Amino acid sequence: MGGLIRVLRANSCPALCLQAGCIATAYLIEWRPVMDPTLRFSSRVENYVKYRPRYPHEVIETLQAECGLFSSAPIADIGSGSGALTELFLQNGNQVFAVEPNREMREAAERLLAKYPGFRNIAGRAEATTLTDHSVDYAVVGQAFHWFDLQKARREFLRILKPSGWVMVVWNEREFQTTPFLKAYDQLLQRYAPDYAREKHKSVYDNELADFYGAGGFTERTFGYLQELDYAGVKGRMLSSSYTPEPAHPNHEPMIAELLKIYQAHEINGRVTFEYITRMYYGRLAC
Repeated sequence: MGGLIRVLRANSCPALCLQAGCIATAYLIEWRPVMDPTLRFSSRVENYVKYRPRYPHEVIETLQAECGLFSSAPIADIGSGSGALTELFLQNGNQVFAVEPNREMREAAERLLAKYPGFRNIAGRAEATTLTDHSVDYAVVGQAFHWFDLQKARREFLRILKPSGWVMVVWNEREFQTTPFLKAYDQLLQRYAPDYAREKHKSVYDNELADFYGAGGFTERTFGYLQELDYAGVKGRMLSSSYTPEPAHPNHEPMIAELLKIYQAHEINGRVTFEYITRMYYGRLAC
């Protein structure tokens, strides 16, 4: 656990002011445990590996064209998880230091990526990678930037990057409203997943990336990406997300039951399609 968070919970309480003809709102203060973000996916690794979307090859092509990426450049993949982004660079011939704090994720990456001679599996965090000073040409982050302590991570990135090094941050952002299936899926999450906040990354796009890169700014590229899944894949994709209730939670079984109904209503030839926008940001950190 990572400490406690104070939550103000609103309760409508008519008894408080019936004589005044109004309804007062009472706020109850609850203290809830906050999970260390490095542990949030420990129980979800199998689904994460099987069903999370990969990254389009345009990420590599853009870095080659815009940032001079070459196959001999050493890469640090920070918050590398099970290695989806790591593998993209390994397939390009790069040596990749996959820095990941979660033991279960590192073990999954080891199973999947040990066949690549350039793979280096590192127990570390964005704020303390354990890499040597000025040792990498690129620091890349896939689907993990919003978990970092950004001030500490920025200092660490400047320490490990070579003076002309680049930082690239990428997310696969699921579409919410483009198809009836995606609308129904989003409504399902809003109904059954208390921790779900689909706008979570918006403030990162608008504010935190600008602060992280500094005066030099960054460039953004976007790509479309599709993922077709059968029912097992849809279920696994949903359960790979840290905000979905796990089996012990009372919302889990009704959520799964409704998911099956949504799938059955929208599948075509045993498949439904998730649509994503891959958002890619790259630039050099201002000192």
